[in-house]
Amino acid sequence: MNSSTLKDIQNQNDKRGIEIQNVGVNGVEVPLLIERKNADSQVVSAKARLSVTLPHNYRGTHMSRFIEVLSDYSRRNLLGVDIKGLLYDVKNKLESECAHVKFEFKYFINKKAPISEMEFPVGYDCSFQGDLNGDDYKFILGVKVPITTLCPCSKEISKYSAHNQRTMVKVKVSYKENDIIWIEDLVEKVESCGSSQVYSILKRCDEKYVTEAAYENPKFVEDVLRDVICILNEDEKVTFYDVEVEAQESIHNHNAWAKQTQEK
Repeated sequence: MNSSTLKDIQNQNDKRGIEIQNVGVNGVEVPLLIERKNADSQVVSAKARLSVTLPHNYRGTHMSRFIEVLSDYSRRNLLGVDIKGLLYDVKNKLESECAHVKFEFKYFINKKAPISEMEFPVGYDCSFQGDLNGDDYKFILGVKVPITTLCPCSKEISKYSAHNQRTMVKVKVSYKENDIIWIEDLVEKVESCGSSQVYSILKRCDEKYVTEAAYENPKFVEDVLRDVICILNEDEKVTFYDVEVEAQESIHNHNAWAKQTQEK
């Protein structure tokens, strides 16, 4: 049977008068081309969420059309490179005023231990998010960076040592369309705000170094948050940021948490 003769239920008129802000597909596994700083581009495995605004008079959207656009951009090696173009094509193909996409992926950066200089990649959860409202386009880069924090209060009141935490810093930034912020640079800036950095491989000399470095540089989650904010405020490329810091407490049955969002 010719598909053109099949009844299109999605185009049925809906009488409830409710526009849906986001409807589409989620968890689509795609190969994403990532431009790397001072290195060749890398293809990573990503999960995509793609959506549009659905007018109140349409019963449903056309799910296959999202995949058609993703397939086209994948064949041309443009997934992750031309997010704005992808959103325009989605918006036009779905006949919608707004289109949104988010790619989530693991990005690996080679990292040397501080003393032995043994090298092994560290994986960072990252995201590319694009929003197109009419002709208004916004891109958001997201990174999740693990660091070590050592409690200043514990250090002050304890006769022996101090307790520390594995802390996760989640940062989202938006920047001007003609600028670029490299994942590597953003991760490095965030890592500099902890009591110590986290590594994949550490020999004993490295463990001694990072343990003592953390002890000499105690940080509350508030300290980390403020330090990250100061760096982002100084970066003229950044137009928006969202920073979240959560410390997995080692002596409490809860976590310490702080968050701030700012349009510049």
